[in-house]
Parts: sequence; structure tokens; C-alpha cells
Amino acid sequence: MSKETALVDRIYVLKKRNTPLSYMLTSKNTSRSPLYYFDGKSNRPLRYARNQKTPFEDEQDGSAILEPIVFVDGSLTVSKTNPVLQKFLEYHPGNGTIFEEVNTEKDASAQFDKLTTELDAQLAARDLTVDMLEAVARVVLGGKIDKMSTAELKRDVLVYARSYPQKFMELLNDPMLQLQNTCAKLFDQDVLRLKNKGRDVYFNLETNKKKLLTVPYGENHLFILASHLKSDDGIETLRLLESHLD
Repeated sequence: MSKETALVDRIYVLKKRNTPLSYMLTSKNTSRSPLYYFDGKSNRPLRYARNQKTPFEDEQDGSAILEPIVFVDGSLTVSKTNPVLQKFLEYHPGNGTIFEEVNTEKDASAQFDKLTTELDAQLAARDLTVDMLEAVARVVLGGKIDKMSTAELKRDVLVYARSYPQKFMELLNDPMLQLQNTCAKLFDQDVLRLKNKGRDVYFNLETNKKKLLTVPYGENHLFILASHLKSDDGIETLRLLESHLD
């Protein structure tokens, strides 16, 4: 919250998932519960007093009237007529960790960005060419997609785009996509095989049954294979394998 922000009613919520019926926030600096705000020069003790004009204890007079700050059912509404409490909560070290302000404008903006990404992904999935549709489907769906109809592919890719819009858009912009599609075909047509629980890639040619490479733990075998075949050492292997595809 900016120090120059206009006065408005503000809502604060606890960040805990399981919020208690009531929660009392530390509202004054004590030796057992230090409460300071660093203003760029020094740590200044904080104290909330409803009859003061500042949340800094060193600027308050001797008639401070203290009162508790209580979150009920996980939330606290502070009227614009109580700017001292709003400022106190802004400076409170628990701001962002124990509680946070509900920012409806920020939340709406984030939601709009999310919906826009979802829409962009679905439109991109709808407009894929047949070749790109197949390439994406081989990477994200796996299995024997050759047995699926075009309508089934479109449906499943569209569902994937709706469920994982960010991943889908990143995939479309990945220059490795077509090569990963070729790699998927090599496995689908049994030119290559995975062995040892998916850790090793083997040739499955009449004259060559040797191991091609090992997939590092946790990595995607299509990406690792495509990366290898794209390298200077793998170009000739790629040409050989492509000559065995239908």
C-alpha cells in the first residue's frame, strides 16, 4: 500500500489456510514481542492506539489508548475513517506473511490475464493445422494417436489447452516440437524402444539393437532424444532413423 494512497475502506485476511474463529494480532512493541518498522535509517517501534495520529510509538503522546486488533473468521475490515490502523497494518512486519490486504483490482487483473491465456490457448488449439495437431498430440497425449480420428485429436488437444494453457502456449513456441514429434513416431512405429523402466533408449532395427542413450532421471525421454538428434553427433543418426519411418 503506497503512503499516498487515497483513503478507502480496506479488508485484510489471514494467510493461513485453516483460520481460527478469532486471531489477535500483535499491536505494540514489547521485549517479548518486538514490533519494529525500518524506515531506511533506523528500526522504529510500532504501536496501535486509536486516539493517535501515527503508528510510531516515538511520535505518540502520553494519552495513547490501546485496543486489540482482532481478525474474525480470518478477516478484518478497517474503515477509511481509521487511517492510523491502516498505516499500522501497512508497516506491520506480519504484512505479507501473517496477513495480507485484499486487492480486488490486482486480483481482477490477474484473473483477466489467466482467462486471456486460457482463451488464447484454446483458439490456438482450434486453429492448428493437421501436422501441428499431430505433433502436439504426440507430445502431450502420448500413446497410439495414429488410431485416433482427427476429431478425437482436436477434442483432446483442446481439452489439454484449456487445462494447461501456459504449458500449451510454451509448447507451440518450442522449436523442438516437430523434432519431438518425429521422436514420438520412432517409438510408435517401433524403430526405437524404451527399456529399463524408461531409462534407456535402444535401436530396434534388424541390424542394430544397441543402446542409443540413457535418459537422465526425471527428464522427458522425447526431449532428451530430440536434443541428442539435433546435435552434431546425432544428425546422421536422425537421418538413419527417419529412413525407417513409414
